[in-house]
This record gives sequence, C-alpha cells and structure tokens, in this order.
Amino acid sequence: MKHVVIAGCGDVGTALAERLLQRGWQVSGLRRDPSALPGDIGRIAADLTQPQKPADWPERVDYVVYCPAAGRRDPDLYQQLYIDGLQHVLGWLKDSRHKLRHLLQVSSTAVYAQSEGEWVTENSPALAQSATASLLIQAEDVALRSGVPASVVRLAGIYGPGRTRLIEQVRSGLHVPETPVQYTNRIHRDDAATLLECLLLAADQGELLAPCYLGVDDEPAPLHDVAQWLAEQVGVELLAEGPTANRVGSKRCSNALAREMGWEPVYPSYREGYSSMLE
Repeated sequence: MKHVVIAGCGDVGTALAERLLQRGWQVSGLRRDPSALPGDIGRIAADLTQPQKPADWPERVDYVVYCPAAGRRDPDLYQQLYIDGLQHVLGWLKDSRHKLRHLLQVSSTAVYAQSEGEWVTENSPALAQSATASLLIQAEDVALRSGVPASVVRLAGIYGPGRTRLIEQVRSGLHVPETPVQYTNRIHRDDAATLLECLLLAADQGELLAPCYLGVDDEPAPLHDVAQWLAEQVGVELLAEGPTANRVGSKRCSNALAREMGWEPVYPSYREGYSSMLE
C-alpha cells in the first residue's frame, strides 16, 4: 500500500487525502492539531516550524505533499513555514531507510512578476520581487535541490467551499475598474486536489514528472469580468466608485503542461466554479 504524508493538511490537503483513500492509498495528514481530520486519515501532530521529529512520524513514506498555508503575508512566517519547515521534513525523511519516491511542493503563481497580461508557462522567469514571493522561490529551490525526486506545483488563487471572499465583496459593494485590464488566475479547491492526485498517480506509474507545473483553470479572466458576472448572479450592481479588490499583477497562466499529464479541471472557468458555490 502506497503511503503519502500530506504536510500542512488543510483544505486542499484534506480533499486530496479523501481522493487517495478512495484509491486504497494510506494517507497521513500532518498539522499542529490533526484532531479535525476525517477519521480515515492518519494523524501526525507537529509544528512544521520546529525541528523536532514528530513522535508519530511513520517509518515508511513513499510520497510527500508539502502544502502548508501561512494565512498571512508575513516574511518571517514564510521563512519558518515554507523554507525551514520543508527542510525539517526533508531531515525527518533522511532518518528513514525507505527511499522517498516523489515530493510535491505546493507553491504559488505569485512567484511571477509579469504584469501586462503576458501568457505565463512553467518556463517563464519567476522574478517577483516581494519579500514573500522571493521566499516562495527559495522554498522551491530547497525542494528541487533536495536530492529526492521533486516537483513544484504553482497554484493560482484557490476558491471553493468556504472561500467566498470575492462573492461577499461583490455583495457588499465593490468597484472594479474595467481598464486597465487586470487579468486574474484561479483554480477551484477540488481541481487543485485532482491535479496533485494526477501527478502522484503518474509518479506511482513510473512516469518522469517535470520540475514544475502550473495549477490554474482554462480561462484567465479580467477581474472586472469576473466581478461583473458575480454581480449579475447575486442581483447587485458593481459600484461606479468605491472600495476595490486588493489585487496585484496581471498575467495569464497556462495549464497546458498539466493537461498533457491527463489532468482536466472539473471547473474550467470561474463561471462553473462560482455557479457550484452559489447553488
């Protein structure tokens, strides 16, 4: 039985865990308080920012998905969680006699600095200058230089059950300028989980994974179009002026490489994804 440890087993990690359990995999979820995890998921209580190896760290680990969520853009926390935490996990793995088959390190499309609507792929330069983005790039480097087979998965803005911020902003009254066009990229929580599942299954079949994949839906869209569509669905109008959604950058991310692996998003655009939430 394949054993995967999902380090930082939150919303996306739990969705992934439930899919893998249905396939007969053994799944362990690591978080500071794992008591809320569904019963079939093995529980590892640990703080990733601390170097001590958890007492219940398993002897055999075939795959690791490293996907913690900082919750706020704090450079010190990013350093501790994404860089130091990953190094801690890699250290715990080295103590095992069993060789890790693959590491998936979940990152973000925020590592890209493109801001003029350019199309972005895995081969595009990741040169974002913000403190948190720079730390994410360093964390990716830790994964890819770890000495174990590894791939980075850069997810766009995740939305889905419980992630209704834009809907609530539109309902409360939002102003979104139509120009200059500000492209946004997103992925539904369930599609993020199926992408990670797809890559794990490919690795388990002996396929050679690329160093990097972009996790986005099929349709990068102007934020104005998304907000206008949502406003129509909930029966309000966008404001002519007033508070705006706090967004940076403007790029269009391609999921072509992920699709080449056989992955297809259930929610190919914001329309299908948000419709399922509004229902």
